Amino acid sequence: RSGNPLSVLHCQYSCAKRGTIVTEQNFSSMRTAMVESQLRTSAVDDQRVIAVMAKVPREDYVPAERRAMTYVDRPIPLDGDRALNPPLVTGRLLKEADVQAGEKVLLIGAATGYSAALLAELGAQVTAVEVEGGAEIAVPGVTVVRGPLAAGASAGAPYDVLFIDGAVEEVPAALVQQLVDGGRVVTGVVERGVARLCSGRAVAGVLGLASLTDMEMVVLPGFAAPEQFVF
Repeated sequence: RSGNPLSVLHCQYSCAKRGTIVTEQNFSSMRTAMVESQLRTSAVDDQRVIAVMAKVPREDYVPAERRAMTYVDRPIPLDGDRALNPPLVTGRLLKEADVQAGEKVLLIGAATGYSAALLAELGAQVTAVEVEGGAEIAVPGVTVVRGPLAAGASAGAPYDVLFIDGAVEEVPAALVQQLVDGGRVVTGVVERGVARLCSGRAVAGVLGLASLTDMEMVVLPGFAAPEQFVF
């Protein structure tokens, strides 16, 4: 088997198309290839992020019938019109969030719990929000809250970081209000059908976001911007 990262990922994609069973050893090789060919080549240069994404087995957070797709750089469909973000999106969000050990993180759109596991591995105190009826989430040390994503989890506020694991049309004030003053925010923002990775801070209850780059991201439900009245 070739040790070339691109060859390993090509093998993974071929296996996914054929429905081939992938072994744990192959998953380990694919995880290494993901780090080398998707993360390191695409501005994910935080060594802590690299380390946790090389360590945490993403395949444990992918439905059994789609495990062969685990490290392919594209969204993985889940039940209920939800999907798991590509690894690169997760890596960029983690880099921009710059989470430090002991910080409280409000994770919106927890999906299967993969991002929650990475944040916990970084030492964060994670409250993960996912809709009712979503995938089972079982991550040690992570508090899971079920309900509307846009409502957040006010019982655990205030949080140091708001980590929205997908793209939204707007960030609701209800989520911003659950942050400490100066709290950090990472998210995707949908503008005219294009998803952009954004980061910023909430100061005095006002959120300022800077657009970083266009990315293919999962669009989260329940965040449609109000329709503007047109004369």
